Amino acid sequence: MDFFNALTNGSSRGVLHAWTGDEFEHLPWREVARDAHGMAARLRELGVRSGTRVACVLTNTPDTVRGLLGIWLAGGAVASLPLPTRGQSAQAYGEQLVALSARLEPTLLLLDDELVPLVPGELAAQVPIRGWATLHGSGSVTPSPPGRDELAFIQYSSGSTSTPKGCALTTGSVERQLEIILQLTGGRPGADTVVSWLPLSHDMGMFGCLLYSWAYDFDLVLSTPERFGMAPRSWFRDMSEYEATMTAGTSTAVHLATRAQGKGSLPRQLRLRAAVIGAERIDGDTLTAATEKFRPFGLSDTAFQPAYGMAEATLAVTGKPWQHKPRLLSFDRLALVDGSAVEVEPEHPRASRLVSNGVALPGVSVHAGEAGQVAEIEVSSPSLASGYHRDPERTAERFRDGRLHTGDLGFLHEGELYVTGRLDDMLSVGGRKVYASEIESAVDSLTHIRKGCAAVVEAGGSGGAQLVLLAEAMGKPRDFRPLAEEAASLAMDRAGVALAECLFLPRGTLPKTPSGKIQRFRCRSLLQDELLEPVARVALA
Repeated sequence: MDFFNALTNGSSRGVLHAWTGDEFEHLPWREVARDAHGMAARLRELGVRSGTRVACVLTNTPDTVRGLLGIWLAGGAVASLPLPTRGQSAQAYGEQLVALSARLEPTLLLLDDELVPLVPGELAAQVPIRGWATLHGSGSVTPSPPGRDELAFIQYSSGSTSTPKGCALTTGSVERQLEIILQLTGGRPGADTVVSWLPLSHDMGMFGCLLYSWAYDFDLVLSTPERFGMAPRSWFRDMSEYEATMTAGTSTAVHLATRAQGKGSLPRQLRLRAAVIGAERIDGDTLTAATEKFRPFGLSDTAFQPAYGMAEATLAVTGKPWQHKPRLLSFDRLALVDGSAVEVEPEHPRASRLVSNGVALPGVSVHAGEAGQVAEIEVSSPSLASGYHRDPERTAERFRDGRLHTGDLGFLHEGELYVTGRLDDMLSVGGRKVYASEIESAVDSLTHIRKGCAAVVEAGGSGGAQLVLLAEAMGKPRDFRPLAEEAASLAMDRAGVALAECLFLPRGTLPKTPSGKIQRFRCRSLLQDELLEPVARVALA
C-alpha cells in the first residue's frame, strides 16, 4: 500500500460523516484531501516541512481530520498528545503538555480553540499555538510526506499505567498495520462502512477506524466520545442508520450501549460483520448479553471480535478470525496467579472465565513463556514502533532482541492468546500475589457499582501493604456497608485476600483515559496524597 497516495488520490466513493455537535456533516474523502492541500500551504508558512514535528491534540472534528493530512503533505510528523483525562486537573494537564513538549521540540502545537486556555503560558511562549480552523486556505504545495522508513506519527500513550510514552511510528509501520487490520476484519476496499465514536487521540480510533477507512475508501461515520457518553444508544443506532459493517470499542462501552438500548428499537437491521473489542479486559458476559439484546436487529453470533493490541505495535497484535464466534474458556484463577494456565469446567469453584484474544495476525509473532505458563507477553510485528521518541532508556527496556516486552501477562492455549492482566496489576499482599483486575471484574458485576468504575490499589499501613477498593456507586445507597461487605466477600472468594477499606466516590471521580481505561497509577497517587473526597468510607479491617 502507498499510504499517502491512498489518502490523497485513491478515494473515489468513500464519505466522511462527521458529527458536528447536533448533526452529521457529509464530506467525500476527495474533498477532505483537497482541503488538506490548502492547510498544507498554511502549515508550510508556519515552518512545517520535512523533519519537523507538529504537536497535536486530536479531537473528532472535520478540521482535525483535514489538518492531519495537511501536516503530512507539508512534510511534518504528527505527534498525538493525550487529551485531558477524567479526573485530571487543568494544572496537571498543563504540566503534562510542558513535559512532553520539552522532549518533542515541536514546530507548532495544534488543538481546538476551547483547549487553548489549558496551555500554560511558559509553553505558549516557546511554541506557536494555533487552532485547527486557522489553517484553512486556498494555497497549494508540492507534497513531501514522510518516506516509508521515516517518522510519520508519534502516538503518545493514554497514560493508563504511567506517564505517557511516545511510540515512534514510520510510514511503513502504519502501512503494514492497515494491511493487518484489513485481514483481521475481512475488509472489502471500497465497499465497507465503519462507525466510530472513539477519540482520534487513541490508537484504535486513529488507525483502526479513521486511517483504515480513509486508506481503503470506506465510508466513515465519525461520532465523538462526548456524544457516546451522553447517549450510549447512539453507537448502535448509528450502525443501524448507516448500515455499518465494521466498528471498534471497549467491553465497557458495549455494556453501556446494551443497557441504554433497553426495550428500544433500531431504524434498520444491523449489517455488522466485525466489531473489534479491545483496550481493556473483555468481559464474556457483556458480549453474550449484547449479542442477545441486538440479535432481533440482525446482530450475528460472530460479530464481536475480541482483539489484543497496543500503541507500540501501531495497534492490533492478535484477534479473533472475523468468521468465528468469540471463545470463552474457564481457568483455575488461583493457578493463574501462581503462573499456570489450568483449564477447568465452568462450574469449578475457582473458575475464572476468560475471553480469547484470538490468534496472532499476519506477520506477527506472539510469545508468552512455555506452554501452559502465564508470562509476560512478547511481540514481534512488521508494524512495531521503532522505539519511544527521544527516550532511549525506556526504549532499551521494552524493545529488546527484536521483540516488544509488553508488560502484559498472558498465556497461549491451543494457539490463541489469553490476556490475564498487567505486571502493574499484580499486587503482593501478605506474601500472596493478586491480580487486581480479577477483583475489579468481580466488583463490576455488583448492582450498585458503575460498570468499569472500580479500582483496587495498595495502600501502606502500620501492618504493611493493604488493599483499598475505590469505586463509583450507582444511585444513592442509604447504607454503604452492605455494599462494601459484598465487595470484600468477592475479593476473598476470587483472590483469597481481604480488603482493608472501601472508598465510594462521586460519579466521574476515578481517573480514566479518553477510551475508558482506569489510570491505576493516578488512583494510587490520589489515594496517597489524600486528594479523594468519597461520599462514604467503610473500614473493613
